[in-house]
Amino acid sequence: MPLPPLPRVLVPHPHVRIDESTLSGSPHVAGSKVPVRRLWAWHRGGTAIETLVRRYPNLGPGKILDALAFAYDNIDLIQADLDREQKMFEERGKPDPLARPLSQLALPFAHDEQRPASKPPARRR
Repeated sequence: MPLPPLPRVLVPHPHVRIDESTLSGSPHVAGSKVPVRRLWAWHRGGTAIETLVRRYPNLGPGKILDALAFAYDNIDLIQADLDREQKMFEERGKPDPLARPLSQLALPFAHDEQRPASKPPARRR
């Protein structure tokens, strides 16, 4: 069964692309296959921007912030994309990626060990 169409873009953003040949027409970050809906879901679940930048270092803060701004400006489109993804998972009988609240999911990093609070290193001149 074909996926339902998404609402039209109300406010375009320079780092977000929509192409039917990539991710079935879901908005994604330019130069990648990272869907805006994923960044939005993590952000909405409480994940810090800094964590997203570390998780997707190839995107950098500019593209991530632009993708989130796109989501805020086109909230109906992003919600429809999330709903479409949910329907696809239900039809295919795959586990629901949203079954646990996003706030309970961690994005682990090898260097995220508990470090004692300390002053940042002094800058050299």
